[in-house]
Amino acid sequence: MENRPQWGTRAGFVLAAIGSAVGLGNIWRFPAVAYENGGGAFFLPYLFALLTAGIPLLILEFTIGQKYRGSAPLSYARMNKKYEWLGWWQVAISFVIATYYAVIIAWAIRFAGFSFSLKWGDDPEGFLFGSFLKLADNPGDVGGIVPGVFIPLVVVWIITLGILFKGIKKGIEIANKIFIPALLILFLIIVVRSVTLEGAAAGLEAFFKPDWGQIANPKVWVAAYGQIFFSLSIAFAIMVTYASYLPKKTDITNNAFITGFANSGVELLAGIGVFAALGFMASQAGVPVSEVVAGGVGLAFVVFPQIISEMPALNGIFGSIFFICLVLAGLSSLISIVETFVAGIEDKFKLSRTKAVLFGGGLAAIVSILFSTNGGLYFLDAADYFINNFGVALAGLVEVIIVAWVLRELKNLQSHANSMSDIRLGSWWKICLGIITPVVLGYMMVQNIVTNIKENYEGYPTSFLLYMGWGVAVLAIILGFVFMAIKWNKSQTLEIPENKEVSQ
Repeated sequence: MENRPQWGTRAGFVLAAIGSAVGLGNIWRFPAVAYENGGGAFFLPYLFALLTAGIPLLILEFTIGQKYRGSAPLSYARMNKKYEWLGWWQVAISFVIATYYAVIIAWAIRFAGFSFSLKWGDDPEGFLFGSFLKLADNPGDVGGIVPGVFIPLVVVWIITLGILFKGIKKGIEIANKIFIPALLILFLIIVVRSVTLEGAAAGLEAFFKPDWGQIANPKVWVAAYGQIFFSLSIAFAIMVTYASYLPKKTDITNNAFITGFANSGVELLAGIGVFAALGFMASQAGVPVSEVVAGGVGLAFVVFPQIISEMPALNGIFGSIFFICLVLAGLSSLISIVETFVAGIEDKFKLSRTKAVLFGGGLAAIVSILFSTNGGLYFLDAADYFINNFGVALAGLVEVIIVAWVLRELKNLQSHANSMSDIRLGSWWKICLGIITPVVLGYMMVQNIVTNIKENYEGYPTSFLLYMGWGVAVLAIILGFVFMAIKWNKSQTLEIPENKEVSQ
């Protein structure tokens, strides 16, 4: 009978789940999304989305993983052999994300060092795209490897794969017990420093001031669901995989609520820290806060370096702490992302953990070199946009349709979760997953498709998007069916194994 490794403690699992959910998007995506969609008023649809989609989906994936005791492909195969491809599709999505996510962490490592000497000078944007990334002139041009990116990228993969080699209990669990408390302590230092800066109050007012007129705007509600969905590591195999290492008796529902609210708490904290700093930047420039708001790569590697340069004292220390926070948040997420395909090939081909990490993680590390070239940022931007909007979001929609509508498994999964959880699931859970989530995700998909048919993302050439955007998203689906067609190792059983604790 198969023995599966387990988390050492409940806290270990919760911290790992939080570590996966809390990533770069919490720090550089949420503040801008909230500001652009009604400020303080955005928190109403955001909370509604958390309770009707985020936490219900977390409960669903925790339950699937804990009940079927396998990686995403194995868990879906045990649910119904016809839908193993869904697990492999989600694993392929994780693989793509891992390849470029590691590169962003590598940037953050370099910028943590740059902060002490303010190496970006008076033009952080020119420094990022010119001196640091040496960005190619045209999308699709590979150019050469940029040593300043490649060297820290190697460090990122050594840390990540080193932790994964150690396994669940001695590797991932211990790493998250260090990374997550350290991240919270350092980020609290950033928040405290930010709110004491001149102009911080104006920034916080811009962030929290509610524009109630936006509540009636459907786009605001879609933005809220989108933020919750992309932030919680849902629908790309992570939470199913992590939950498969849970012991037989686990309070699934409570763990999901803790993970969901902890993630949202970090996002709120990030919003306070970011907008307090933006308020300071606006006051220094003598312009409204609206003129300095940015999100994504621009916020982290252009706007924040500018803020760091203008700070009155200890700016180098403040800057290095900020980028170390990005590194910690990124590593905790990257570890969980890579674990999905390590676990998938470990289960399917009955490989040892060492071989699975070497093969799966090693292949991702090799592919990631593409994003450390002169044209890396273009490849990264296109792959990120399409794999999230036509990979993660679409996989989430297909997942709930298959589980709720096709297989009609919600009742069985509800009974399983209720048999071991203090918070019992009622009809609200089935309504959220059977009706609300599919409708909202379906609307998001239609909007995304229409938008991207009308005009090319970021004005990129169609030929470039065909292979680096649409092509990547479609390839992930194809790989799902390819891997399903491969027969399972004869020693692997699709019967659900007994839950026996194994140290790893």
